[in-house]
Amino acid sequence: MIHHPSPNHEARRVDVIDMLVLHYTGMPSAELALQRLCDPAAKVSAHYLIGEDGTVLALVPEERRAWHAGLASWRGHTDINSRSIGIELVNPGHEFGYRPFPDAQIDALIGLAQTILARHPIAARNVVGHSDIAPSRKSDPGELFPWPRLKSYGIGLWPFSGQEKVEWLPQESLRRLAAYGYDISAPVAAMTAFQRHFRPDLINGGNDPETAGRLERLLGALRPGMAPVVSYEGG
Repeated sequence: MIHHPSPNHEARRVDVIDMLVLHYTGMPSAELALQRLCDPAAKVSAHYLIGEDGTVLALVPEERRAWHAGLASWRGHTDINSRSIGIELVNPGHEFGYRPFPDAQIDALIGLAQTILARHPIAARNVVGHSDIAPSRKSDPGELFPWPRLKSYGIGLWPFSGQEKVEWLPQESLRRLAAYGYDISAPVAAMTAFQRHFRPDLINGGNDPETAGRLERLLGALRPGMAPVVSYEGG
């Protein structure tokens, strides 16, 4: 790990760190992304930046409030910056040529995330992407991000394979999205964000049986006595 301090941070406003938020940089190059994350005029930062070769840069101390989430909400909380650690992954994003995340980068993320989870009381459902907490504004880390692989290392959640029969109650889906943690003030955006994370093969904001079933399985894993959520597709 390389220490590359950013001046863009301040004191946290809550005592607990209980979220991990993953981003992509969404800029043409790693150099430009690093410059922006360390530019006082930009007023943005993250705690860590991971290059495509797996190099990890520490930008902001974990005990400080970095400026990565912006206007966001998760499980009723809105000051996400104060309660989270933010990790930026170098990737040009949808605007500049979105591409798969290299194995070296994801391996480095897994190692870093495991140490963060060991230090802080972060529940699996609170390991989220930027699009989960800001569904009307953001789409990162996007549909190419390997959430199942992270789940196989104990990081975050992932639903069952989709083969199990789950009762589909379309009128309940928004309530269930809110129960899981999403801000549903923009319903289509919230459903799209859910699909981008948990059903990347179909991202249309629709409320179909498979999407509803994956949501119900995730919620089921949070209920006492339910079987744990497992990964699939190699995760």
